[in-house]
Amino acid sequence: MDLTQLEVFRAIAEEGSVTAAAERLHRVPSNISTRLRQLEDELGVMLFSREKLRLHITDAGRTLLDYAIRILALTEEARERVSSQHPAGIFTLGAIESTAAVRLPPLIARYHQAWPGVELDLSTGPSGDMTDGLLSGRFSAVFIDGPPKHPQLEGVAAFAEEMVLISSLNHPPVSRAADINGSTIYAFRANCSYRRLFENWFALDNAAPGKIFEMESYHGIVACVSAGAGLAMIPKSMLENMPGRDSVMAWPVADDRGHLDIWLIWRKGNGSANLKAMASMLEPLAVAG
Repeated sequence: MDLTQLEVFRAIAEEGSVTAAAERLHRVPSNISTRLRQLEDELGVMLFSREKLRLHITDAGRTLLDYAIRILALTEEARERVSSQHPAGIFTLGAIESTAAVRLPPLIARYHQAWPGVELDLSTGPSGDMTDGLLSGRFSAVFIDGPPKHPQLEGVAAFAEEMVLISSLNHPPVSRAADINGSTIYAFRANCSYRRLFENWFALDNAAPGKIFEMESYHGIVACVSAGAGLAMIPKSMLENMPGRDSVMAWPVADDRGHLDIWLIWRKGNGSANLKAMASMLEPLAVAG
Protein backbone atom coordinates (compact mmCIF):
# COMPACT_ATOMS: atom_id res chain seq x y z
CA MET A 1 0.00 0.00 0.00
CA ASP A 2 1.60 3.24 -1.16
CA LEU A 3 0.65 6.92 -1.19
CA THR A 4 -0.45 6.83 -4.83
CA GLN A 5 -2.90 4.04 -4.06
CA LEU A 6 -4.26 6.01 -1.11
CA GLU A 7 -4.65 9.15 -3.26
CA VAL A 8 -6.53 7.13 -5.88
CA PHE A 9 -8.69 5.47 -3.24
CA ARG A 10 -9.58 8.80 -1.59
CA ALA A 11 -10.44 10.38 -4.94
CA ILE A 12 -12.79 7.49 -5.82
CA ALA A 13 -14.43 7.66 -2.38
CA GLU A 14 -14.98 11.41 -2.62
CA GLU A 15 -16.03 11.50 -6.29
CA GLY A 16 -18.14 8.33 -6.30
CA SER A 17 -16.84 6.91 -9.59
CA VAL A 18 -13.67 5.82 -11.34
CA THR A 19 -14.29 8.22 -14.23
CA ALA A 20 -14.67 11.27 -11.97
CA ALA A 21 -11.62 10.25 -9.95
CA ALA A 22 -9.59 9.89 -13.14
CA GLU A 23 -10.56 13.39 -14.25
CA ARG A 24 -9.65 14.82 -10.86
CA LEU A 25 -6.23 13.11 -10.83
CA HIS A 26 -5.58 13.66 -14.55
CA ARG A 27 -5.24 9.94 -15.22
CA VAL A 28 -6.96 7.47 -17.52
CA PRO A 29 -9.80 5.45 -15.96
CA SER A 30 -8.06 2.12 -16.64
CA ASN A 31 -5.11 3.23 -14.49
CA ILE A 32 -7.46 4.20 -11.65
CA SER A 33 -9.27 0.85 -11.86
CA THR A 34 -5.97 -1.03 -11.81
CA ARG A 35 -4.73 0.86 -8.76
CA LEU A 36 -7.99 0.18 -6.91
CA ARG A 37 -7.95 -3.52 -7.78
CA GLN A 38 -4.33 -3.83 -6.62
CA LEU A 39 -5.17 -2.16 -3.32
CA GLU A 40 -8.19 -4.41 -2.73
CA ASP A 41 -6.13 -7.51 -3.59
CA GLU A 42 -3.38 -6.43 -1.20
CA LEU A 43 -5.82 -5.82 1.66
CA GLY A 44 -8.00 -8.82 0.86
CA VAL A 45 -11.25 -6.85 1.16
CA MET A 46 -13.70 -5.06 -1.10
CA LEU A 47 -13.46 -1.32 -0.59
CA PHE A 48 -16.43 -0.52 -2.82
CA SER A 49 -19.56 -2.31 -3.92
CA ARG A 50 -20.35 -1.94 -7.62
CA GLU A 51 -23.75 -0.82 -8.87
CA LYS A 52 -23.88 0.00 -12.58
CA LEU A 53 -21.64 3.06 -13.05
CA ARG A 54 -21.56 4.04 -9.38
CA LEU A 55 -19.35 2.80 -6.56
CA HIS A 56 -20.59 2.65 -2.98
CA ILE A 57 -18.00 2.56 -0.24
CA THR A 58 -18.10 -0.45 2.11
CA ASP A 59 -17.55 -0.48 5.87
CA ALA A 60 -13.95 -1.57 5.29
CA GLY A 61 -13.59 1.29 2.81
CA ARG A 62 -14.86 3.84 5.34
CA THR A 63 -12.32 2.60 7.87
CA LEU A 64 -9.50 2.90 5.35
CA LEU A 65 -10.72 6.33 4.20
CA ASP A 66 -10.31 7.75 7.71
CA TYR A 67 -6.70 6.55 7.80
CA ALA A 68 -6.02 7.63 4.21
CA ILE A 69 -7.15 11.20 4.89
CA ARG A 70 -4.89 11.45 7.94
CA ILE A 71 -1.91 9.80 6.24
CA LEU A 72 -2.12 12.03 3.19
CA ALA A 73 -2.56 15.15 5.33
CA LEU A 74 0.49 14.25 7.42
CA THR A 75 2.47 13.54 4.27
CA GLU A 76 1.59 16.96 2.85
CA GLU A 77 2.42 18.59 6.18
CA ALA A 78 5.83 16.87 6.22
CA ARG A 79 6.50 17.92 2.64
CA GLU A 80 5.61 21.54 3.44
CA ARG A 81 7.70 21.60 6.59
CA VAL A 82 10.79 20.22 4.83
CA SER A 83 10.63 21.97 1.48
CA SER A 84 8.57 25.15 1.79
CA GLN A 85 9.65 28.30 3.58
CA HIS A 86 6.95 30.52 2.04
CA PRO A 87 3.14 30.13 2.08
CA ALA A 88 1.93 28.25 -1.00
CA GLY A 89 -0.36 25.43 -2.08
CA ILE A 90 -3.65 24.40 -0.49
CA PHE A 91 -4.55 25.66 2.99
CA THR A 92 -7.69 23.95 4.32
CA LEU A 93 -9.40 26.13 6.89
CA GLY A 94 -12.54 25.48 8.92
CA ALA A 95 -14.68 27.94 10.86
CA ILE A 96 -17.94 28.20 12.70
CA GLU A 97 -20.56 30.02 10.62
CA SER A 98 -20.69 33.31 12.54
CA THR A 99 -16.92 33.74 12.47
CA ALA A 100 -16.77 32.91 8.76
CA ALA A 101 -19.53 35.39 7.97
CA VAL A 102 -18.43 38.35 10.09
CA ARG A 103 -14.82 38.05 11.18
CA LEU A 104 -12.98 36.28 8.38
CA PRO A 105 -13.76 38.24 5.16
CA PRO A 106 -11.32 41.12 5.85
CA LEU A 107 -8.71 38.71 7.22
CA ILE A 108 -8.95 36.42 4.20
CA ALA A 109 -8.73 39.41 1.84
CA ARG A 110 -5.50 40.51 3.52
CA TYR A 111 -4.15 36.97 3.43
CA HIS A 112 -4.85 36.61 -0.30
CA GLN A 113 -3.20 39.95 -1.02
CA ALA A 114 -0.09 38.97 0.93
CA TRP A 115 0.14 35.35 -0.29
CA PRO A 116 -1.56 34.93 -3.69
CA GLY A 117 0.12 31.54 -4.13
CA VAL A 118 -2.03 30.00 -1.40
CA GLU A 119 -5.28 28.28 -2.41
CA LEU A 120 -7.43 28.76 0.66
CA ASP A 121 -10.20 26.15 1.03
CA LEU A 122 -12.74 27.34 3.63
CA SER A 123 -15.50 25.16 5.11
CA THR A 124 -18.04 26.02 7.81
CA GLY A 125 -19.90 23.98 10.37
CA PRO A 126 -20.55 23.45 14.10
CA SER A 127 -17.55 23.58 16.41
CA GLY A 128 -17.73 19.84 17.07
CA ASP A 129 -17.48 19.06 13.35
CA MET A 130 -14.59 21.50 13.02
CA THR A 131 -12.66 19.82 15.85
CA ASP A 132 -13.28 16.36 14.43
CA GLY A 133 -12.13 17.54 11.00
CA LEU A 134 -8.98 19.02 12.48
CA LEU A 135 -8.09 15.83 14.35
CA SER A 136 -8.80 13.64 11.32
CA GLY A 137 -6.59 15.75 9.07
CA ARG A 138 -9.35 17.26 6.99
CA PHE A 139 -8.42 20.80 8.09
CA SER A 140 -5.05 22.43 8.61
CA ALA A 141 -6.57 24.84 11.15
CA VAL A 142 -9.98 25.95 12.39
CA PHE A 143 -11.60 29.01 13.94
CA ILE A 144 -13.71 27.90 16.92
CA ASP A 145 -14.25 28.97 20.52
CA GLY A 146 -11.20 28.37 22.66
CA PRO A 147 -8.89 27.72 24.25
CA PRO A 148 -8.47 24.18 22.87
CA LYS A 149 -9.29 21.37 25.29
CA HIS A 150 -7.85 18.41 23.35
CA PRO A 151 -4.23 17.47 24.25
CA GLN A 152 -3.24 17.24 20.57
CA LEU A 153 -4.35 20.79 19.77
CA GLU A 154 -2.93 24.26 20.32
CA GLY A 155 -3.71 27.73 19.02
CA VAL A 156 -3.90 31.47 19.50
CA ALA A 157 -6.74 33.79 20.50
CA ALA A 158 -8.15 35.66 17.51
CA PHE A 159 -11.43 37.48 18.25
CA ALA A 160 -13.40 38.44 21.34
CA GLU A 161 -17.05 37.45 20.97
CA GLU A 162 -20.15 38.42 22.95
CA MET A 163 -23.32 36.34 22.96
CA VAL A 164 -26.73 37.97 23.38
CA LEU A 165 -30.15 36.55 24.06
CA ILE A 166 -32.71 37.51 21.42
CA SER A 167 -36.48 37.60 21.72
CA SER A 168 -39.41 39.10 19.90
CA LEU A 169 -39.83 42.87 20.23
CA ASN A 170 -42.80 42.58 22.60
CA HIS A 171 -41.22 40.01 24.92
CA PRO A 172 -40.86 40.98 28.61
CA PRO A 173 -37.33 41.91 29.74
CA VAL A 174 -34.91 39.03 30.30
CA SER A 175 -32.17 39.43 32.92
CA ARG A 176 -31.53 35.77 33.81
CA ALA A 177 -32.31 32.25 32.66
CA ALA A 178 -35.02 31.82 35.29
CA ASP A 179 -36.99 34.56 33.50
CA ILE A 180 -37.49 32.23 30.53
CA ASN A 181 -37.55 28.87 32.32
CA GLY A 182 -39.40 26.35 30.16
CA SER A 183 -39.43 28.58 27.08
CA THR A 184 -38.95 27.29 23.54
CA ILE A 185 -35.48 27.99 22.20
CA TYR A 186 -33.79 27.77 18.81
CA ALA A 187 -30.24 26.52 18.41
CA PHE A 188 -27.89 24.59 16.15
CA ARG A 189 -27.15 20.89 16.55
CA ALA A 190 -25.91 19.42 19.85
CA ASN A 191 -22.24 19.54 18.76
CA CYS A 192 -22.37 23.35 18.58
CA SER A 193 -20.46 25.05 21.40
CA TYR A 194 -22.85 28.01 21.36
CA ARG A 195 -25.73 25.68 22.05
CA ARG A 196 -23.83 24.11 24.97
CA LEU A 197 -23.17 27.60 26.35
CA PHE A 198 -26.89 28.39 26.08
CA GLU A 199 -27.89 25.18 27.88
CA ASN A 200 -25.25 25.71 30.58
CA TRP A 201 -26.58 29.25 31.11
CA PHE A 202 -29.95 27.72 31.99
CA ALA A 203 -28.40 25.08 34.25
CA LEU A 204 -26.35 27.62 36.25
CA ASP A 205 -29.60 29.37 37.16
CA ASN A 206 -31.38 26.11 38.04
CA ALA A 207 -33.57 26.55 35.00
CA ALA A 208 -34.10 24.61 31.80
CA PRO A 209 -35.40 25.32 28.32
CA GLY A 210 -38.59 23.78 27.07
CA LYS A 211 -38.65 22.53 23.50
CA ILE A 212 -35.36 22.92 21.60
CA PHE A 213 -35.74 23.35 17.86
CA GLU A 214 -32.58 22.66 15.87
CA MET A 215 -31.96 25.08 13.02
CA GLU A 216 -29.44 25.20 10.19
CA SER A 217 -28.90 28.96 9.84
CA TYR A 218 -28.89 32.19 11.81
CA HIS A 219 -31.37 33.70 9.36
CA GLY A 220 -33.83 30.93 10.17
CA ILE A 221 -33.28 31.40 13.90
CA VAL A 222 -33.85 35.17 13.76
CA ALA A 223 -36.97 34.72 11.62
CA CYS A 224 -38.52 32.31 14.13
CA VAL A 225 -37.60 34.48 17.11
CA SER A 226 -38.96 37.66 15.51
CA ALA A 227 -42.28 35.86 14.94
CA GLY A 228 -42.53 35.25 18.69
CA ALA A 229 -42.03 31.49 18.41
CA GLY A 230 -39.19 31.29 20.94
CA LEU A 231 -35.80 32.69 21.98
CA ALA A 232 -32.18 32.12 20.98
CA MET A 233 -28.61 33.01 21.92
CA ILE A 234 -26.37 34.22 19.09
CA PRO A 235 -23.17 36.25 18.66
CA LYS A 236 -23.78 39.99 18.90
CA SER A 237 -21.48 40.62 15.92
CA MET A 238 -23.57 38.25 13.79
CA LEU A 239 -26.84 39.92 14.77
CA GLU A 240 -25.46 43.39 14.00
CA ASN A 241 -24.69 42.30 10.44
CA MET A 242 -28.04 40.64 9.69
CA PRO A 243 -30.94 42.28 7.81
CA GLY A 244 -33.39 41.16 10.51
CA ARG A 245 -31.55 42.74 13.43
CA ASP A 246 -34.29 45.34 13.99
CA SER A 247 -37.01 42.69 14.18
CA VAL A 248 -35.76 41.23 17.48
CA MET A 249 -34.77 42.48 20.91
CA ALA A 250 -31.25 41.72 22.16
CA TRP A 251 -30.63 41.16 25.87
CA PRO A 252 -27.11 41.03 27.40
CA VAL A 253 -26.06 37.85 29.21
CA ALA A 254 -25.33 38.78 32.83
CA ASP A 255 -22.06 38.17 34.73
CA ASP A 256 -19.98 38.02 31.55
CA ARG A 257 -21.24 34.49 30.86
CA GLY A 258 -21.82 35.51 27.28
CA HIS A 259 -18.20 36.52 26.67
CA LEU A 260 -15.86 34.09 24.94
CA ASP A 261 -12.87 34.09 22.61
CA ILE A 262 -12.60 32.65 19.11
CA TRP A 263 -9.26 30.95 18.56
CA LEU A 264 -7.32 29.80 15.54
CA ILE A 265 -6.54 26.19 16.48
CA TRP A 266 -4.31 23.57 14.85
CA ARG A 267 -2.69 20.20 15.60
CA LYS A 268 0.43 20.40 17.74
CA GLY A 269 3.55 20.28 15.60
CA ASN A 270 1.91 21.79 12.53
CA GLY A 271 4.46 24.45 11.64
CA SER A 272 3.49 24.98 8.00
CA ALA A 273 4.29 28.31 6.38
CA ASN A 274 0.61 28.76 5.50
CA LEU A 275 -0.44 28.43 9.13
CA LYS A 276 2.34 30.67 10.44
CA ALA A 277 1.34 33.39 7.98
CA MET A 278 -2.29 33.25 9.12
CA ALA A 279 -1.37 33.25 12.82
CA SER A 280 0.94 36.23 12.37
CA MET A 281 -1.91 38.28 10.89
CA LEU A 282 -4.01 37.57 13.99
CA GLU A 283 -1.58 39.00 16.53
CA PRO A 284 -2.82 42.63 16.31
CA LEU A 285 -6.43 41.42 16.16
CA ALA A 286 -6.04 39.34 19.31
CA VAL A 287 -4.74 42.37 21.20
CA ALA A 288 -7.53 44.59 19.92
CA GLY A 289 -10.26 42.01 20.66
